Amino acid sequence: MTGTFDEIDQNAAKAFEGYVVRKDLVRKFKGQYPVPTYVAEFLLGRYCATTDEEEIQEGLQIVERQLRDRTVRAGEEELFKARAKAKGTVKIIDLITAKLDTDTNSFIAQLPSLQIKNARIADDLVHANERMLTGGFYAEVELTYDPSIAEENSGRPFGIETLRAIQLSRKDAVDVLCRGREKLSLEEWKRFLIRSVGFEPESLTERAQDLLILRMVPFVERNYNLVELGPKGTGKSHLFQQVSPYAHLVSGGKATVAKMFVNNANGQRGLVCQYDVVCFDEVSGISFDQKDGVNIMKGYMESGQFSRGKDNIRADGGIVMVGNFDVDVEHQQRVGHLLGPLPPEMRNDTAFMDRIHCYLAGWDIPKIKNDHLTNHFGLVSDFLSECWNQLRNQSRLSALQRRLFLGPALSGRDTTAVNKTISGLLKLLYPNPESAITDEAMEWAARLALEARRRVKEQQKRIGSAEFRSTQFSYKINEDGLEKFVSTPELQSEDSIGGDPLPPGQLWVISPGGQDEHAGLFRVDTTVGPGAGVRILNQPPPPPFKESVKCAEQNLYTRAKLLVGDRDPREHEFSVQLRAFDAAKSGSTVGVGVMIALCSALLQKGIKGGHVVVGGLNLGGSIDPVHNAVNVVELAVEKGATNIVIPICARRQLNDLPDDLAIKINIQYYTDVREVLLKVLET
Repeated sequence: MTGTFDEIDQNAAKAFEGYVVRKDLVRKFKGQYPVPTYVAEFLLGRYCATTDEEEIQEGLQIVERQLRDRTVRAGEEELFKARAKAKGTVKIIDLITAKLDTDTNSFIAQLPSLQIKNARIADDLVHANERMLTGGFYAEVELTYDPSIAEENSGRPFGIETLRAIQLSRKDAVDVLCRGREKLSLEEWKRFLIRSVGFEPESLTERAQDLLILRMVPFVERNYNLVELGPKGTGKSHLFQQVSPYAHLVSGGKATVAKMFVNNANGQRGLVCQYDVVCFDEVSGISFDQKDGVNIMKGYMESGQFSRGKDNIRADGGIVMVGNFDVDVEHQQRVGHLLGPLPPEMRNDTAFMDRIHCYLAGWDIPKIKNDHLTNHFGLVSDFLSECWNQLRNQSRLSALQRRLFLGPALSGRDTTAVNKTISGLLKLLYPNPESAITDEAMEWAARLALEARRRVKEQQKRIGSAEFRSTQFSYKINEDGLEKFVSTPELQSEDSIGGDPLPPGQLWVISPGGQDEHAGLFRVDTTVGPGAGVRILNQPPPPPFKESVKCAEQNLYTRAKLLVGDRDPREHEFSVQLRAFDAAKSGSTVGVGVMIALCSALLQKGIKGGHVVVGGLNLGGSIDPVHNAVNVVELAVEKGATNIVIPICARRQLNDLPDDLAIKINIQYYTDVREVLLKVLET
């Protein structure tokens, strides 16, 4: 083992002996030969699945020789045909397809690299490998040449004697995967999984790593529909073209109903029956040869079925649509929606969108550079894709029962989509169905799944359909757990007030400012634990904010029964942090907001989304007047608030509020802190 290998390499090589390959070796052959990456990996897995450097070098020579001697470069077609004529047989690696010739009632095979369109092939070979009838697959082919047939009129001298599919078929593949997985920690396994598809996790953010794992879900979950839009060069089609033979890439998005679903003339099943995943590599160009093609696909994406005459045919191939999306996401949200690149017949069809289980944010994955590609060990793609195929027969929904509770905003289709995504993610992390799934892993999967589905719902909402307005997706881990809300990152900016509820102890407040300071937006973050007193995390604390906290603390102690019931705030320690989002930094006159945050943390109840609180508090419990109420409301609207809770003394000033502002925000007045608590606290 050389010094370039890290601890994950060492652990993985022991856990998956014979099933790992150095991914930099794969890149050595990429582009040199006219075959996909997984073909080279198949051979590398056969000859180089070791950590012994001498064996690797010997294996490389064998792989190099086989690829050199058996792959057909452009312009070499006649050379290989001549070899077949001279020797009677030749071995090649090529994409093999077949079709039925009704004139002779026999099958004929096509080998595109040799430009052979009518090679003889036995019926049993075709029936044993039916995928050659729907797009084909790469195989090691023994091609024969019969000169006596060549002399016949319309003879077919070339024939397929034997073939070996470039894929690993073994019934215990998942068992091998499960045994090896148990020897790696969860974090090691995540990184090893990412390395197995060619990327280096150490050069990627946690966010990008999560999205790369999310890309894998269609391979392990039946009938899973995913859309990914993002900039060029982020590797969107890499998994579907280079890693797994169980995926089929529809180039340019062009398809026929017969090829995709079923040929009504002869009953031949289409791509969705033959492959685990069918990927359209340019979403804007998706089109069918028949007008009802999109409707057939929409029906299939919903039910997993399509019709041929009176018969319903079931398939479990997932639909993946990827495309380029080079505009600025924030700008696109202002002028339209994030599914704009879809073709016109799908772009504004909310029913079609509802079939999408996951909208993956491709703009959060960087453009792939050399340092994003791994030089470490990963699973041989051939073995990994076989394991993924077998994992499709499992489900992890039983692991969610009585542990994960989804919020009321999710519709039936939302719940189905989220459950499928969670199940897929958990299968990727825990291939053994008997493995204990931690709460942390379940929450990780739930948040990713809810975000990916909410992104679909937000686009439906933007189109204007009232039935999709409820987008505040939430979940709880365990029945007595805290309800948490999940947003999509592109909807939120750090300095704006979102529409989603805030967790307990968090509250948006606006300080009216003072003589030397304008009004400013702040967020008060409060946590509670055992102990006593209130601790300010900002060091040194701004004196005006320190005064606000002092007033809030004393008022909470004296009015605890009225505000928090049986809970005694003196038996808890509060940690308070002030986060500034404007030029204003002092946090003056925010005592009411601090007190509400303390109560929220103690009661463990969240704050309603879109709300911002204004108001200072003195030690006696009186509310300070607001002298610049119009400026404060203008700032609230600018920051995205939909509701502002402000002292009643500001009412006369706000009579002068311009109409264009008044219609954008709901103003709620109060005379007492308890009223504020009732207005902003989640019920």
